[in-house]
Amino acid sequence: MGTFNHRRYHAFAPVHKPDRRWPNRRMHHAPVWTSVDLRDGNQALVSPMRVEQKLRIFDLLVRMGFREIEVGFPAASQPDFDFVRRIIEEDHIPKQVTIQVLTQAREALIDRTYEALKGVRRAIVHVYNSTNPAQREQVFGLDREGVKAIAVRGAEWVKAGAARSPETEWIFQYSPESFSTTELDYAVDVCEAVNAVWRPDQGQAVILNLPATVESSMPNVFADQIEWFCDHLHGREHVQISVHNHNDRGCAVAAAELAVLAGADRVEGTLFGNGERTGNMDILTMAMNLYSQGIDPQLDMSMGTEIAEIYTACTGMVVPPRHPWFGELVYTAFSGSHQDAIRKGMHHRRGREDAVWEVPYLPVDPADLGRKYEEVVRINSQSGKGGVAHVLERDHGISLPRWLAQDFSAVVQAASEQEMGEVSSAQIFALFENHYCHPAEDWHLRRYRLNREGEQVDCQNRKPMPAPK
Repeated sequence: MGTFNHRRYHAFAPVHKPDRRWPNRRMHHAPVWTSVDLRDGNQALVSPMRVEQKLRIFDLLVRMGFREIEVGFPAASQPDFDFVRRIIEEDHIPKQVTIQVLTQAREALIDRTYEALKGVRRAIVHVYNSTNPAQREQVFGLDREGVKAIAVRGAEWVKAGAARSPETEWIFQYSPESFSTTELDYAVDVCEAVNAVWRPDQGQAVILNLPATVESSMPNVFADQIEWFCDHLHGREHVQISVHNHNDRGCAVAAAELAVLAGADRVEGTLFGNGERTGNMDILTMAMNLYSQGIDPQLDMSMGTEIAEIYTACTGMVVPPRHPWFGELVYTAFSGSHQDAIRKGMHHRRGREDAVWEVPYLPVDPADLGRKYEEVVRINSQSGKGGVAHVLERDHGISLPRWLAQDFSAVVQAASEQEMGEVSSAQIFALFENHYCHPAEDWHLRRYRLNREGEQVDCQNRKPMPAPK
């Protein structure tokens, strides 16, 4: 047996939950979105962002409509501390936006966190500690009670720090890190111990954030975990349940969507899924998934190109060309049959622009994300007559009859095969002119062109001509 040995791993145990209800639910509104680009996303970069880059991302998130933004781990690094102070002192935080900061459950770090937040109008203090068996045994060397004590002491220090600044509206957040690999009864036990300190039942705003720090199960299992947790947590109605999914299995978006069906109120994630290892849950993808189902995502993504440009400029990360919804090529069809269907679908919408969007191969209108229709149909050797005809009509006002479109598509395909790549709109027009608008003895079709009214015109005599039989 080689080193690639599946016997080293075991299947993730499903949740025994015969009363699961989430599969029959539908989503009717967006969850509360919390961007962690400036913390989780930033710590995953080879070259972490400078303050000016963070400010640019922060401004973008505000313009998009985020109401909660995790801005850093101020007790962990001086740049994070300085950034938090700057956005507070320079009044960069709009009234409708709540900033969030992260800290471990250690007294000195929590004190430093409150120092960074001095003077803020409203903030979420997010404290965490790991709770799963591997961390308890291998990292802390503690049993269940020992790790729960860490969480309780952290909650007490957070509460005491807030009491010293009563002028600020404080929201407390606790994460049992690696929730998805923690025993469910123990996760509930720890969170209830934290709630006993914070007393959300007496009016303190509390968020319980349940992370899939390492994605270890199928999305349906994570949904079962969330529903089980919500069903067994005493005082569930007094807290907000949040999820924070990582993408180790490539299922973070699916897991977050199912978690909302299972009872989660809030979702943490990043733009384009940037984050440690394989990344975080991609908020843009999940929000657009809702949008495509007729649900208001409560985020403005109409500036799609600008979002991608700012993200790349500030993080150094590229947006893959096939990234869902926002990739350069996701609204581009090279296939001939796809192009023909898109062309006919767009024709069908003329005069019916207010109707429900239903165009073959285009799940949403690209214009909604600031994309141009010129990007939808592009021509290479895989394209057909429908695509070629669409480009000529769209860009040059020339409508080809079927017989001529079929003939000309072979010309364009030959040119693309010779160039081994895409043929531009300008090249297609030049091919059309050269091929049909100059007389040639060996092929009478070259004498014909189409005028703007769609008539065939003899290029020598300038008279309309019938189609060849």
